[in-house]
Amino acid sequence: MENTQTRAGLPAETSVKAGPKDVFLHLLAIIMLYVSVGSFITLLFQYINIWLPDKAVDQYYSLQSAYSSMRWSIALLMVVFPVFVWASWYLNKEYSAEPAKRELKIRKWLLYFTLFTAAMLIIGDLVALIFSYLQGELTARFLYKILSVLLVAAVVFKYYLMELKNNAPHKIFLYAVSVWVAAAIIGGFLIAGSPKEARLRQIDDIRTQNLQEIQSQVVYYWQQKGVLPQNIAALKNNDINIFIAPLDPETGAPYTYTTTGNLSFMLCANFALPSLPDQTTRYTPMPVKPYGIDGIAQSWEHQAGNVCFDRTIDPDFYKLPEKTR
Repeated sequence: MENTQTRAGLPAETSVKAGPKDVFLHLLAIIMLYVSVGSFITLLFQYINIWLPDKAVDQYYSLQSAYSSMRWSIALLMVVFPVFVWASWYLNKEYSAEPAKRELKIRKWLLYFTLFTAAMLIIGDLVALIFSYLQGELTARFLYKILSVLLVAAVVFKYYLMELKNNAPHKIFLYAVSVWVAAAIIGGFLIAGSPKEARLRQIDDIRTQNLQEIQSQVVYYWQQKGVLPQNIAALKNNDINIFIAPLDPETGAPYTYTTTGNLSFMLCANFALPSLPDQTTRYTPMPVKPYGIDGIAQSWEHQAGNVCFDRTIDPDFYKLPEKTR
């Protein structure tokens, strides 16, 4: 009959068309899902980077970068994931009130695209796993990252496959995923530190950069005059290179500079927190090296409180060629 059948021979209730509200809700839910999944995987990766440091690639700033990435992921999850939960809950409420909406084309397209994306992640993950094994490069760190992506992609694929068949356990899925996300966020706060700690660490980094700047000027002064400056103020007495010494970013106090010999000096600053360990120093201590104009690496690790760094100029290394003096 005309009131129960469409011209295509399907039940009349399946002919519901998507309105602007339906398009908005479905796109919102799926985009929030992708962002949440990406942020969650990124957070897991940073956990693994910190838990299993690789001394071949990890340095101090790698650890800083990991903490920064964790904070970005936490910020995204705290905003985006609740929106995904709300949009999913609202859509399921709409489906319960009007089951025909489960047959909307936009819903079908987005579900199949999500399945396709999850399947590609799983396939690519397995290919990378096998390739790394054959290359002999399957480290524990890489393996855990592969397994993290595989687990998350498998959960998404399984759930949305059930969603396509209209038998997905919506409440169980949302509750379980919410617990995982909450645990990841809490863990991120515990590892990356509080906002107050992050602020103090940024100020300490500025202090370190200021000391490096002063140190480079002391070396330059010695190269030009053959003696160390008696104090920081002496660094200004240079017509070629007018230097204004930086001050402590929090207190405005000058840094301490003291000569300890003809070629040695000491720089001191008051730090709020102990420095993050250079991940390479988890294995062997890094010797303190004098600063070089070519950017030689050196240790600036410190404890909280007033810390002094002893530096000695190597005249054979830093002496300028005669023609440039």
